[in-house]
Amino acid sequence: MGDEKRELPPVPDRLPVSVVDAHTHLDACGAVTAADVTAMVDRAERAGVARVVTVADDLASARWAVEAAGWDRRVFAAVAIHPTRTKEFGEAERAEVERLAAGDRVVAVGETGLDYYWDYSPHDAQQEAFRWHIDLAKRLGKPLMIHDREAHDDVLRILAEEGAPNAVIFHCFSGDAEMARQCVEAGYVLSFAGTVTFKNAKGLHAAARLCPPGQYLVETDAPFLTPHPFRGRPNEPFGAAYTVRHLAALRGEAVHEVAEAVRTTAERVYRLPSVTTG
Repeated sequence: MGDEKRELPPVPDRLPVSVVDAHTHLDACGAVTAADVTAMVDRAERAGVARVVTVADDLASARWAVEAAGWDRRVFAAVAIHPTRTKEFGEAERAEVERLAAGDRVVAVGETGLDYYWDYSPHDAQQEAFRWHIDLAKRLGKPLMIHDREAHDDVLRILAEEGAPNAVIFHCFSGDAEMARQCVEAGYVLSFAGTVTFKNAKGLHAAARLCPPGQYLVETDAPFLTPHPFRGRPNEPFGAAYTVRHLAALRGEAVHEVAEAVRTTAERVYRLPSVTTG
């Protein structure tokens, strides 16, 4: 069992319609070189996960994400400083984030937001950095990718106070049906990770059922949050295919309908080239 826990799950059968992993961390999955990235995305593509957005949480990972997006046409980047790393987020760091985020292969400003679960950064520092990232997303005309952990009320309040960018994505959405309704009414997009496959996530299941097409995405947040029944094992972008199938079952829809919905939403929100074949 110990060895199995360290192994990747099997790559699932290919989805009938290719999708985008809306949020992953290829570097944290173990990718270092261009060959590593290609191998990882090849595995994903075998499952029908044809494109990925690899996300930064600090400056080193931001530099790497931008570089990785240049290695493989199937990889795009998102750049920001994670809320748990905002204790020391000065002018030099902001200037580099802005420079990197302006890149052609960077499709979002993220992940940014608030994390009240960990105490690595004071709440006031997190909130100030969040406001700065909101402004950056608006200035660059790119979507804002939000990390929200045990901070729902403050995240929604700050978005309202600052004025949200044209596109807002709640990465690894963790709210209940009521929060989902608020987000949907505001025009935000909810991105569902492997947590939506967990049997005890009843509030998340209800949230997933009420999202209209056009306002939900699927992500892995790999190497974390591996979908059921492989919870606890390492995750990779191909895991999004498991989540798509589970989401379809939750919503009472065909797999190809959900896959098409998440693909077209990702293409619209991230401004990716449209793909019309599976």
